[in-house]
Amino acid sequence: MARCIEFGRVLRDAIEAWPEDVRVAVIASGGLSHFVNDEEFDRNVMGMLASYDYDGLAAIPDTYYQSGTSEVKIYSIVMMALQHTGAQMKLVDYVPCWRTAAGTGEGMGFMYWSPEEQTEAA
Repeated sequence: MARCIEFGRVLRDAIEAWPEDVRVAVIASGGLSHFVNDEEFDRNVMGMLASYDYDGLAAIPDTYYQSGTSEVKIYSIVMMALQHTGAQMKLVDYVPCWRTAAGTGEGMGFMYWSPEEQTEAA
């Protein structure tokens, strides 16, 4: 997670260093918990994403970020690249997609950060 957060910082610096005044979209795609749904984990992660809680995301043991759940790391890159804009995460929907009664499936979060929708702290 720490490397992804640092990559987001480098991405932000590269965008800011662009010589022309351009509009840039930073896009991430991936799910939350995988193979065995963990709604509590998903909701906690979405809360950390919304509050730019890098320490909280980095404190989650790396064993949670295995297999498809590692896709959560992609969102930390977007967070870091956009935090300076004051963008607030908007949760469109969260859908725990269950495949079996045993709990297999994937947590699907649909969210975006938009600089036009500033946080009160910005």
